[in-house]
Amino acid sequence: MEFSLSNIVLFAVIAAIIFQFWRIRAISEQAKVHLDRYCHQHGLQLISIARFKTRLIVYQAKLDWYTQFAFEFSSTGEERYTGVMTMRGLTMADIDLPAYRINETL
Repeated sequence: MEFSLSNIVLFAVIAAIIFQFWRIRAISEQAKVHLDRYCHQHGLQLISIARFKTRLIVYQAKLDWYTQFAFEFSSTGEERYTGVMTMRGLTMADIDLPAYRINETL
C-alpha cells in the first residue's frame, strides 16, 4: 500500500472532522448536565434544550468551541420561559434567564 501526501492529508482532515463531531457532542451532553443541576438548585423544571450557535474560539490559550444553547424551563408548571446558556469548551460560562414567576406554594 502506497501512501502519498494527499492521502495522508485526507486522512488527517477526516480524523479532525470526526474528533470535532465527538467534541461538540460531549459539550452538548455537559451542557445538559449543567442545566439539570442549575434548574434543580433553583427549583425550575427543564423542558427542552437546543444548541443554536457554535464557533471556534481561542480560550485559555487553546482552540475550543464557543457554544450557545437555548433552553425552555418552567417555574410554576404552567408558563414556559426561554433562557440562553453559553459554554466555552466544557465549561459553563453564563446563563441568561428572563424574569419569571416564582412558585409561591410552600
